[in-house]
Amino acid sequence: MTIRTTSAYAPGLSVRPMTVDDCEAVATVRVRGWQAAYAGLMPQAHLDAMDIAEDAERRRGFFAEGNTVVNVVAERSGLGVIGWACYGPYRENGRRLAGGELYAIYVLPEHIGTGAGRALMTEILTRATADGFPDLALWVLEENAPARRFYERAGFLPDGAEEPFEVDGVLVPEVRYVRTLTPSVPSAG
Repeated sequence: MTIRTTSAYAPGLSVRPMTVDDCEAVATVRVRGWQAAYAGLMPQAHLDAMDIAEDAERRRGFFAEGNTVVNVVAERSGLGVIGWACYGPYRENGRRLAGGELYAIYVLPEHIGTGAGRALMTEILTRATADGFPDLALWVLEENAPARRFYERAGFLPDGAEEPFEVDGVLVPEVRYVRTLTPSVPSAG
C-alpha cells in the first residue's frame, strides 16, 4: 500500500505500513506512550520497569510470525516515527469474531495534539473498512478520560461491556468502545 500524506491534519506528517526496521521506534512510542498515558492509573513501578529493548524484540518476533495484525506508523518529516497503531480480528476468549479490534494506538507524548493520532485513526478506520470488518472495537482504561474523549471524537461509543485488567496485582478496569464501519458506496455516474 502506498504512503498516505495526511497534510489535512498536519503538514509534514505521513502514515505508512510498519516494517521490521521500525520495531525500535515503535517500541519507544509504545513504552513512552504507556508511561505518559497511564501515570496515576497503573502502578508506577510497572511503568518504570517497561523496557524499550525488550519491547522491540517482542515486536520483531511478531513480524517473524507473519500474523494478521495490521501495523501502521506515523512519521513526521525530519523526526521519524512519532506514532503507531495496529488492529486485527476481534479476540474473545481465544476466538476470533467477525468484527475488528483496534489493539493499540500511541503517539509520543510530545506529539499529542499535533494531528498524528487523528491521522493514525483515519488510516486504521480506512484499512479496517477496506478489510471488510463490520465494526471496530477497542478496550480503554475506564479512568483514562483523555483517551476516551479521543475515541468518542473518532465516532466510537461505549457499548456497556467492562472487563477487569490486572497490572501487578492492581485492578485497572477497562471499558469497550465500538464503532460501526460503513464501506463507501461508489456513486452512480
